[in-house]
Amino acid sequence: MSLHEITGWIVCYDISHRKRLLAVHRHLKKKGLPLQYSVFLVQASAAGMHRIMDELGALIDPRADDVRAYRYPLGAESHFLGRSILPDDVLITPRDVPPPPTTRIRRRADEVAA
Repeated sequence: MSLHEITGWIVCYDISHRKRLLAVHRHLKKKGLPLQYSVFLVQASAAGMHRIMDELGALIDPRADDVRAYRYPLGAESHFLGRSILPDDVLITPRDVPPPPTTRIRRRADEVAA
């Protein structure tokens, strides 16, 4: 993967203090799509993800908090059980792949971050 190629990232966190937790959550809401509580899908290049992690690093206490980002490759297999935090009409598709014509989409993952 090149440094500037856009791909998906799963970003998750465990923050021990409420004030820092809210700051991290607010910051990631600007960058990505919430998948679960404390788990986001972010569309970014490797360079962009390094920048986001640096920004998050300024919001946390590294002795008490944990933030992780995992590259989510295009075509990765996913399985779901139970209730989703996302509305039923939200479809997460890889960048540059149009959604099926019969699916109504409120928000696509590639529109969330730049």
